[in-house]
Amino acid sequence: MFTGIIEELGTVERIERTADAARLTIRGPRAVDGAGHGDSISVSGVCLTVVEQTSDTFTADVMAQTLSMSTLAGVTEGTPVNLERAALVGGRLGGHIVQGHIDGTGTVLAVVPGDAWRVVRFSLDAALAPLVVDKGSIAIDGVSLTVSTISPPELPDQWFEVSLIPETLAATTLGGLTVGDRVNLETDILARHVQRMLALAASAAAPSTEASVPSAVLRSTS
Repeated sequence: MFTGIIEELGTVERIERTADAARLTIRGPRAVDGAGHGDSISVSGVCLTVVEQTSDTFTADVMAQTLSMSTLAGVTEGTPVNLERAALVGGRLGGHIVQGHIDGTGTVLAVVPGDAWRVVRFSLDAALAPLVVDKGSIAIDGVSLTVSTISPPELPDQWFEVSLIPETLAATTLGGLTVGDRVNLETDILARHVQRMLALAASAAAPSTEASVPSAVLRSTS
C-alpha cells in the first residue's frame, strides 16, 4: 500500500527482456534504504517486488500483464521513474490510498503553463471515466493528485485535468511531460468498489431471462 507521495526520482539502470516478461534494475538509494527481499516499491505507480538489491539499486521482475497495462513496457536504460516505498503502518497518509495496481494508461492531450501552476489534460478510457470525479483523487505515474476538471459526460472522448504545483513539477517525472506522453493511471480504490457493488446489485435486481415452465406442464410430465 502506498500514499502517492513520491520519495525519490530513480533511474532505470538495466533491462533484461524475455518473451513475456522483463527484469528491471533501478537506481534509487533512498527507496532501497530499509528495503529487503520481497518488499514492495512503487515504480511510476506500478507495485513491484524486490528480488535483488545493492546499497543503491534494486531489481524487480515485471510480468506480461503489467507490461501490457502500463508504461513500463516502453522504458529504456536511463528513463527516470517515480519511486515510493510501501507505507509504514501508523505513518501519515499524505496523499490517498494507492495500491500500485494500474487500471490502464492515459495520454497527455495538453499542457498549459501558468505563473505557479501547470495544468495538464489527459485522455481517459471510457471504462475508467465513471471512476474519475471532479475534486476526486487519482494516481498518475504513482503521484497522488486531485482532479481539477473533468470532461462533460456526453463527450465521446473523455478526459480529465490536474493542476501541478512547483514542488510536484520538480520532485517527480510529471514536470517533464509533453503532449503525446503516456502515463500510468490508478483510479480511487473506493470508487472501484462502489462501481462493483452497484453492478452486482443491478444484476441481482434484473428479471430472469429464463423462460418459465407452466405448472400444468410440470404436472403432466411428473
